[in-house]
Amino acid sequence: MQWNLIRARKEQGLSQADLAKLLGISVSAYQNKETGKSSFRDYEMFTISQYFDKTIEEIFLPTHCINNAVEI
Repeated sequence: MQWNLIRARKEQGLSQADLAKLLGISVSAYQNKETGKSSFRDYEMFTISQYFDKTIEEIFLPTHCINNAVEI
């Protein structure tokens, strides 16, 4: 799970559908990326980081951390 991304999305009151639209992908494709079933592409991470005005590192967890729970 991309916990930092989920937190940022919810803090802004955005749905998964909102970010899927931003990226030009289906909601199910976005859900798979957010939950770690598939990976975000570089340009998708860049787009999201710009949207939230944060660095990629602040939003996206390294691959080896995706399925580990983080206290929110």
